[in-house]
Amino acid sequence: MASVNPFNLSDSEEEAERRPNETVDTARSPSVGAPGPPPGNPFSPPADAEPPTLLLSSNRTSPSGGEGSVSIAAISAMAGATETRISVDGIAAQLLRDQYLLTALEFHTELLEAGRELPRLRDYFSNPGNFERQSGTPPAKDQVLGPGGPLNRAGSISTLDSLDFARYSDDGNRESDERVAVLEFELRKAKETIQALRANLTHAAESEVPSQERKNYKSSLEIQEPIRPLEKRALNFLVNEYLLKNEYKLSSITFSDENDDQDFELWDDVGLNIPKPPDLLQLYRNCGTPLPSPRDTVDVSVGVDFGDLPGNCIAQDPPKKPDLSHQQTEVVQELEYQISLLNNEKQSLAEQIKKLQSEIQTLKRTVSSPPPATLDLGSQNTSHRLSSSTTTTSSTDPLSVPPTDNGQYLDIRGVSEPETKSDPSSTQTISQPHPQSLNTLKRRPPVQFAQPNRKLSPAFQQALLSFCRMCSDSRLGAEVSRIADSEESVMLMLGRCLPHIVPNVLLAKRERMVTHLCQELIPLILCTACLHPEPKERDKLLHILFNLIKRPDDEQRQMILTGCVAFARHVGPTRVEAELLPQCWEQINHKYPERRLLVAESCGALAPYLPKEIRSSLVLSMLQQMLAEDKADMVREAVVKSLSIIMGYIDDPDKYSQGFELMLLSLGDPSERVVSAVHQVFIPAFAAWTTELGTLQTALIPSLLARIEKLLMQGEHVLDEYKLHVFLSALQSLIPPLFAVVLQNAPFTSRAKLTGDISAIEVTRFPRPASPLQDVATIIGSREMLSALLLLYDYQLEHEGTTGWDSLLWVVNQLLPQLIEIVGRINVTSSSCVHEFSRFFWRLCRTFGKIFTNTKVKPQFQEILRLSEENVDTSDGNDILTKATVPIYATGVLTCYNQDEDRKLLVGFLEDVMTTLSLSHAPLDSLKASFVELGANPVYHELLLTVLWYGVVHTSALVRCTAARMFELVLRGMSEALVDRRAAPALITLCSGPEFSVRISTIPAFGTIMETVTQKELLERVKMQLASFLEDPQYQDQHSLHMEIIRTFGRVGPNAEPRFRDEFVLPHLHKLALANNSQTAESKRIDVATQLFEAYSALSCCFISEEVMVNHFLPGLRCLRADMEQLSPEHEVILSSMIKECEIKVENRGMADAQGSMSIASSLVGEDAKTKFLSKMGQLTTSGAMLANVFQRKK
Repeated sequence: MASVNPFNLSDSEEEAERRPNETVDTARSPSVGAPGPPPGNPFSPPADAEPPTLLLSSNRTSPSGGEGSVSIAAISAMAGATETRISVDGIAAQLLRDQYLLTALEFHTELLEAGRELPRLRDYFSNPGNFERQSGTPPAKDQVLGPGGPLNRAGSISTLDSLDFARYSDDGNRESDERVAVLEFELRKAKETIQALRANLTHAAESEVPSQERKNYKSSLEIQEPIRPLEKRALNFLVNEYLLKNEYKLSSITFSDENDDQDFELWDDVGLNIPKPPDLLQLYRNCGTPLPSPRDTVDVSVGVDFGDLPGNCIAQDPPKKPDLSHQQTEVVQELEYQISLLNNEKQSLAEQIKKLQSEIQTLKRTVSSPPPATLDLGSQNTSHRLSSSTTTTSSTDPLSVPPTDNGQYLDIRGVSEPETKSDPSSTQTISQPHPQSLNTLKRRPPVQFAQPNRKLSPAFQQALLSFCRMCSDSRLGAEVSRIADSEESVMLMLGRCLPHIVPNVLLAKRERMVTHLCQELIPLILCTACLHPEPKERDKLLHILFNLIKRPDDEQRQMILTGCVAFARHVGPTRVEAELLPQCWEQINHKYPERRLLVAESCGALAPYLPKEIRSSLVLSMLQQMLAEDKADMVREAVVKSLSIIMGYIDDPDKYSQGFELMLLSLGDPSERVVSAVHQVFIPAFAAWTTELGTLQTALIPSLLARIEKLLMQGEHVLDEYKLHVFLSALQSLIPPLFAVVLQNAPFTSRAKLTGDISAIEVTRFPRPASPLQDVATIIGSREMLSALLLLYDYQLEHEGTTGWDSLLWVVNQLLPQLIEIVGRINVTSSSCVHEFSRFFWRLCRTFGKIFTNTKVKPQFQEILRLSEENVDTSDGNDILTKATVPIYATGVLTCYNQDEDRKLLVGFLEDVMTTLSLSHAPLDSLKASFVELGANPVYHELLLTVLWYGVVHTSALVRCTAARMFELVLRGMSEALVDRRAAPALITLCSGPEFSVRISTIPAFGTIMETVTQKELLERVKMQLASFLEDPQYQDQHSLHMEIIRTFGRVGPNAEPRFRDEFVLPHLHKLALANNSQTAESKRIDVATQLFEAYSALSCCFISEEVMVNHFLPGLRCLRADMEQLSPEHEVILSSMIKECEIKVENRGMADAQGSMSIASSLVGEDAKTKFLSKMGQLTTSGAMLANVFQRKK
């Protein structure tokens, strides 16, 4: 059973199971009869129906791919088994007889397409009378409907006068569906007719120009021949398509109106036998190599040797005309079948290529960790030719880089997306390098990068670098990521780029054009800066690159970053430090946040290509300064991500303390997006480094725990809950790397082997990670390895124990006891603290597994709580039950798993706590916190009511009082059906008991029902119960009952139904205030008066009708003022002002009513004036528009 998160958070998500493809039962013989229609739609064809033409065709056909298609081999097998063949006319008769009209319609269509029209079906479907519903009484059940029974006649598709709208009603019948099916068939037939006519018109249009005129134009090339109708329609279509693509919508609309005889949405409207040419832009770009004219094309016939085809497709005798059509159909089917086989083979080969390229990537990463030891950006053009030999190429060969080029270390394309998925149009415009250039590249010495002393898994490193956003696959992105390093390659690059630059130079009048031009210049600037011999000129060029766009957007920044990375991989770490970093340093305080954002992202993107000394000193200091000083949230977020990449490459142990301070500084950032980036990227990267240093369990986690303990010691009176949340959330983000350390240092780690039969990890095994870096599988390296380790982990815990398992023993013997001690010191009344620690323990237990939770976590809590009978009367035994340990254990540990035994354990624990606290007269704050935390999730409402029912039927009045008070906490958010079915009967049961204390305890719960429920019957029952408390003589002297009712009225009155407030709450408050004037006991009198003052203060903000105000609210306030004059003079002043304000409201309402009556009288008096006005208006001769202007307000 899936676990339930008690914090109403979706911490684990379930993957949707793919439904298997439904197989078709082909063993059914045709002689059995037509299968029955499915129950959902009696007129739809059965799932295993096959077009009947296949019964009479060859033994092989093309796979149709549609639903319900079966192989012809299976049908041939059926025919052979029965040794009988049903005639086509017999099949049609059977379908019409059994009213499978849609199947018959499809059958008719298939026969028409095969050129074998059946007279029976043609006559049936061409007769509209077959689709007319017969009026009168419906036929009996045993009466077979005639052909015209179940369908309406379909209206014409060209006119509306034939539609009888009165016949179609929304009575729930299937008439509309049947009409739609028939209309679709008629529409399809009409379209076929239109297309056939259009083909004839196309042929006529091509031959429209006289032959003598053509000869005249052929003899003189200078004279342009007149445009033909077909060419005009084709050009019109292309022009309209160009206008729409380039946002000239108004021009397109005008153009369409001027050519209203052409359908611009369908190319077939131009001519069916005319292939669609490229768009105008492609035609313009390819103007140097003109496309062949349709006048130069000739029709070529393709012959097929039918003797080579399998089966007896052709008879020996000369075929007749119908047989020729049948044979042509079979030939087409055979060719389609072969095409499908070739497509399947092509798809299979593509998948194999993709798999091999993925394996090549994996082998490359395992052989040499990034950054790459060699560089060959110019070989990206030939990567598809080299991909097959990369596994055997030496690692020192400059051409042995992966085919994904800059995507390997910066996740531009990802491992699973090879270069073959790039845009075909862009790859066609990129020329292949000449052999001379290729030889030049081979002779170039490789660029060396310092390898960091790190042991990150390739999956984790790839996920970390994926947060450095680079440009997507595009023509310009490919140019930016490839830098030329020879004269030949420079010329090729210029030839590719200049055609895109020159048009923008000519049109660079708008800012958008200028920006696009700047992007096109990036490859040229990078190439020149890379190859220029003068350092000063290179510096100027790089300065231009960083200042090219004033406020670069995301796409432009990604393009510049891609260029910087390509430059860095080409020139090496020394020039990156000397030439690129100064450009970043200059813009660190730029006035535009987009430029500072570019600097922050550049530091992370260039981190793998910098000298390790600079990476851990200068770059780290730059990012630390920006994190502390920059005011833009997006810049600080980028700084955190870049710092994370730095943490993935840093290998200087002395920088640990600086990294820890950076983590605390970023966790305290006021921006949520910055804090989110810390949890998603920085903490996992920092934890991976501390894991390699061996300080995760010895320094990082203990440091956070020490800060939490110090915070609790300093905040005994006022706890800084925000700082507690910061430290605890950091601890929570460290749970996945901690579990990975436990697995990687287990006694069984060396025995873990990847075999083919490894079971998949359960979807709900781990909480949903906040990012891929918090996924345990990413930290370990792969899901297969994690699955193998989990099997050994569970077996070790269940059978062999933890002996010699130091990493797990630290969690059990040091971490858990310290956490439990901290939990006992937090304030149980702080709901936020309880929630934070509950969520932490929930994620800890879910990550470490059920066996660990049951054998290691639960025993430690149970030992501390010590729930037993002998501890009921001892204060020492019950002291721990009043602390936050109880709600955190109940909501953070016992709710991790939601099986029956887990729920029973939770119910038993809550029942024991409720009993123990009640019998020992201890505070109920811990129990209340448990109910509030669990009640926030509707899944636990039934469980909580089960616990409360245990208290309702308990023999002790103390336990029943506690149960009654807990009802108030769980009723909010509970469904009204559950309140009516279980909560209200339990409360009425408590009211029927003999103890007054139990009855009084139910009043707040009844008030909550009045506040949250809208069901009238339930409200009346509650109202009657409260009325019995107020009007029954046995309760007249119950001071505590009156206090509880007044307190409840003051709490729920403002939110209750107005009718309930006016008719029940205010009148009874008036009675209680009046009775309190005659109270002799001064202490009781002041208590009731104080509570009445609070209630009247809350109700004074509500809208109260004048009648209730005069009859109940003001008299109650005056009675209360009489008490306060003697008991509390300061309250008496406030009450006097309240009374005066209410009296003013009453007077104002009276004056408003008087004015309303006067306005009525004045309207009667002014009737004569209105009549005169209307008579004048009748004499006006202005138009309607001018008349409307008379009543417009002056502006």
